[in-house]
Amino acid sequence: MKIGITGGIGSGKSYVCRLLEARGISIYDCDAAAKRLMRTSPRLQEQLTALIGPEAYCADERGVGVLNKAAVARFLLASEANAQALDALVHPAVAADFAQSGIGWMECAILFESGFDRLVDRVVVVTAPEPVRIARIVQRDGISEQKARQWMARQWPQDKVRELADYEVANDGQSDLGPQIARLCRLLEQS
Repeated sequence: MKIGITGGIGSGKSYVCRLLEARGISIYDCDAAAKRLMRTSPRLQEQLTALIGPEAYCADERGVGVLNKAAVARFLLASEANAQALDALVHPAVAADFAQSGIGWMECAILFESGFDRLVDRVVVVTAPEPVRIARIVQRDGISEQKARQWMARQWPQDKVRELADYEVANDGQSDLGPQIARLCRLLEQS
């Protein structure tokens, strides 16, 4: 069975995934895979350079192209059309990489938006109240509240994702995650 773990930015899904990994569960991290593939896949590098321009990659001291994250983020946030064009290149590469990974669990912030929900049998959503999410993003990334809200706006509303998910883990900073994780694992074993 393939399991997808999702939740908006700042929900704490990566923390929940670390708790699951401590139980011996391997989890494919879509965000890390996208970054890795943008750095290492010659085909994807060519496509991104053609889409974004030569500023997508900067030469390091050895003359090797290094992903210019700031340029990619600027392009991504400039318009919805830019975001869709970037996603149209990166998402298929990540989906293919996941399929070849042999890993049964996937962490993906935009599971439904990307269509990756079709790659899994069950979906777990990690939720947290908006003020908690914003505080986490600001602290973690060292960005303004306005920028945090801009990143959140790129994702589906938490309530919409909650409706589509099969299971929910409340990571509000007050609820005990241990029992929730144990219950989730029991429910998935019974599925």
